[in-house]
Amino acid sequence: MPVAVPAAKSSMNGVQGSEAEAEAAPGQGLRSIWANKYRGATVEDLDPPPALSSKPTDSISNALMNAYERDYTHLTVVSEDTRALLGYLSIPRLRELLKSGAVRDTDPVEMAMQKFRRKGNVYKVITMDTPLEELEGFFNGGVNGIAPQDFAVVTDGSRKFVLGVATRGDLEEFVKRRPA
Repeated sequence: MPVAVPAAKSSMNGVQGSEAEAEAAPGQGLRSIWANKYRGATVEDLDPPPALSSKPTDSISNALMNAYERDYTHLTVVSEDTRALLGYLSIPRLRELLKSGAVRDTDPVEMAMQKFRRKGNVYKVITMDTPLEELEGFFNGGVNGIAPQDFAVVTDGSRKFVLGVATRGDLEEFVKRRPA
């Protein structure tokens, strides 16, 4: 369940993932040039903000307002009854859908959300204890190494609770503020 969707491959500080791997120190293999900066840090060290979840029946305008108030780029969507993770809203994608007229701000979130495909998919569990090297690997290649990811849903180990959302930007900021 805790997985992001494929998105266009973005760079980290202007260095594409494969370029970053190529610039890694000899003997580091596929470790990135940032790996030494992590020094045992985990997702918890990113101090991700608490997850903000919407229900499928919430209005798109309500979800947008909540995201803007907190400067969030992604919102999780959870079941009203079980609080199970159903999918997410990408705010940049939502803006495009509104602009094109594909959805209206009065429509329910379920019309714009991206659903997690549960059947036949392997999901990477990202918890507060996940090492940052592993999180970076997830961003660079996802669960199966095929598609890069822009964000990760952070859950507890049993995947019962959504604790937060970590983004590529969070990882970049961590590296920038981490002492050398």
